[in-house]
Amino acid sequence: MDVVLKGLFVLSLLVVSIEPLVYARYWHWSNEKKFNIEALEDLVTNLLGQPSVNFQHYAGYVTVNETNGRALFYWFYEATTLPNEKPLVLWLNGGPGCSSVGYGATQEIGPFLVDTDGRGLKFNSFSWNTEANLLFLESPIGVGFSYSNTSGDYDNLGDDFTANDAYAFLHKWFLKFPSYRTQIFYIAGESYAGKYVPELAEIIHDKNNDPSLFIDLRGIMLGNPETYDAEDWKGMVDYAWSHAVVSDETHKTIVQSCDFYSNDPFSNSDCNSSVQELLSQYKEIDIYSLYTSVCMANSSLVTARSSSKMLPRMMGGYDPCLDDYAKSYYNRPEVQKALHVGDGISLKNWSICNMSLFYRWSDSKDSVLPIYKKLIAAGLRIWVYSGDTDGRVSVLSTRYSLRSLGLPIKRPWRPWYHQKQVGGWLQEYDGLTFATFRGAGHAVPIFKPSESLAFFRSFLAGESLPSQRN
Repeated sequence: MDVVLKGLFVLSLLVVSIEPLVYARYWHWSNEKKFNIEALEDLVTNLLGQPSVNFQHYAGYVTVNETNGRALFYWFYEATTLPNEKPLVLWLNGGPGCSSVGYGATQEIGPFLVDTDGRGLKFNSFSWNTEANLLFLESPIGVGFSYSNTSGDYDNLGDDFTANDAYAFLHKWFLKFPSYRTQIFYIAGESYAGKYVPELAEIIHDKNNDPSLFIDLRGIMLGNPETYDAEDWKGMVDYAWSHAVVSDETHKTIVQSCDFYSNDPFSNSDCNSSVQELLSQYKEIDIYSLYTSVCMANSSLVTARSSSKMLPRMMGGYDPCLDDYAKSYYNRPEVQKALHVGDGISLKNWSICNMSLFYRWSDSKDSVLPIYKKLIAAGLRIWVYSGDTDGRVSVLSTRYSLRSLGLPIKRPWRPWYHQKQVGGWLQEYDGLTFATFRGAGHAVPIFKPSESLAFFRSFLAGESLPSQRN
């Protein structure tokens, strides 16, 4: 930063090179946008294989704990038009341990999708940054490029740790991008972010009582979300049986021997062995997308552990090898240098999912439904959606969980339409909207990019999805 400031000073005396001119141009531009000069240092240029675009994007670190050296990596894309007027949306992926950059940003909803050779990017014409400013966060530490210099931090990982670090990240990120502090804010995510998102929303809601900490949170949106462990497991079992993944006998044994509402449902040997049988059948296909092929480049798709209440997403999508392409791309030194995480020589080992975090996770709420009730009472918008070919966090799991809320139905179950075709089905409750995506797996935007963008647009506008073929 000292070099930049010195360059600007020299420019006022004598123009000696083109570099100060470049900095001067962006300094003027950043003042108009009310950006901190530290944000300018995170401006991404010369990203390998990036398509030409007319918006700016930024990537880098925000230190959330100076003492421990704990830093989270972000990637921020301005809206394609009118970024000062459009809302800011934070996107989180789950796992726990999976990257929002590797999944959300470059497989699902960002403007650049990782290309099939892992050496470049292709433009996503259905990017959600046509409607909002998009902020992707690799959270918690140990995910993607995020890290801590204090090894003990990794022993404390859990839901509360993650939510508090994400909250600290937001406030420090706003110091880099102060104009966005006053803009409308939403949080969205999928899978285990079904817990991250409402937990972070609750902290924001509670701390908004202090005007100096106010964030204009208007709502949350959740895709195939882990919500209520007992109902999630029950829905997973019923879905596997109803989609011919397990036998009648296996399903019957699980129903009779597993009490998913107990503290340790797998202590029963009949329950444990039957659930293992269910998971062994899913090893033959992609649990996150029942009707698409598996990636033959990696035969170990799912390593399931029946004693856990969480299973991370490993594969999914029309091209089942997208995860491999992302790993290849983000482990290129020139890519890491462009994203301000490396010097272009030394390489950081980036992985799309850090399985070690999943196995040492110490704190997971059994249910976030009490948080739903709290946010609904506060008037926040909650939309939940499910791809209906996902076996891991199935549409049944989410329907069972939402049924537990006991919310009055405002508009009954009906199809919703996109480009004159049924996009899925929809039910509007008093305080919550639930929709399915017909033919989509766990990561809905991979399967239904146009439909998911239309859904996102309706969410931001607070408008019902089309109920007629137009």
